Amino acid sequence: MAGIGGVLLTGGAGMATGGAAGAALGGSGGGSAGAAGSSGSAGSGGMAGDDDCNTPPPPSMLVGWATQNGGTTGGGDQVPVVVANASELTTQLRGNDAKVIHLKGNVEGNFAVGSNKTLIGVCGAQIRGHVGISGSTNVVIRNLKLVGNNCQDSPQDCSGGDDAMTLSGGAKNVWIDHLDISDGSDGNLDITQGSDFVTVSWTKFSYSSKRSDPEAGASGHRFSNLIGSSDDEPLDVGHLNVTYHHCWWAQNVDQRMPRTRRGQIHVFNNLFTATGNSYCTNAGQDAKLLVQNNFYASVSSPLQVTANGNMKAEGNDFTNSTGNQSASGTGFTPPYPFELDATSTLRATLEAQVGPHD
Repeated sequence: MAGIGGVLLTGGAGMATGGAAGAALGGSGGGSAGAAGSSGSAGSGGMAGDDDCNTPPPPSMLVGWATQNGGTTGGGDQVPVVVANASELTTQLRGNDAKVIHLKGNVEGNFAVGSNKTLIGVCGAQIRGHVGISGSTNVVIRNLKLVGNNCQDSPQDCSGGDDAMTLSGGAKNVWIDHLDISDGSDGNLDITQGSDFVTVSWTKFSYSSKRSDPEAGASGHRFSNLIGSSDDEPLDVGHLNVTYHHCWWAQNVDQRMPRTRRGQIHVFNNLFTATGNSYCTNAGQDAKLLVQNNFYASVSSPLQVTANGNMKAEGNDFTNSTGNQSASGTGFTPPYPFELDATSTLRATLEAQVGPHD
């Protein structure tokens, strides 16, 4: 995986290396990720790109919950289809046929992602609006900038607008990798309604300003990442298993980094620099969190446990941070292998490598 002074932990089988790890972690799609790792690209987040921006950088290695339930391969080895406008993108994302889609250029609108799709940004591609993955399975989205509506769809109450990205309706086996997600009206990336087997890796979350709105006041509903929309949603029981690793919660995020319910949620090797925030990582209603080797820099309330939440926190760095910095719950034991990077070099690594690359 990242291979930066990590300590080896095992969930089921031991951690493999190179192409073998890709095959073990992600089915046929993981094999290609593993091959990238064997050539060294996974050691730098897997994003050392070709000189030609039309050729996307190789993927990082798939790690986490998206390796389970048969793995997550998206469109697999299908010949890529290049799209350059909203109409073409909408058409290619439909249905359940396996497709690899390369988005080139900037598009605007609301886009629904069908099953068995890989969507990759090339040459600095950007989507402005909303991306929804509802009920779809086996989806990979990577190397893309996604900018939400920033409350323009609900100026009196940001929470009434769209997320930048939503996983809902029992979406399963989704891998979000090397994205830059910002300015969602309701949130940047919410995972709800029984969605499951999700990995979010090497992705940056932020807001472009410290917006406010009449309903939420000064916080402006700058609430980045929600897992589980309510305490009593029956669809969530036994689901919402999510891994966040090597992500960066950056400027102007107020809270929900992430805010969680129900699932078994693994938060490791992430960076938090959202100075002026309310709180960072939450364990809420019946959630079990394992929070490891993260770097919390000059933030408030790094760890929060509420409403029957269960959080085990270990190996985290809380430089210049205030508020609760410990949690001694039992957490859970991940069923997948993973490797922890040391926190001493984590901030510099993530600031340089998180997000899309040409």
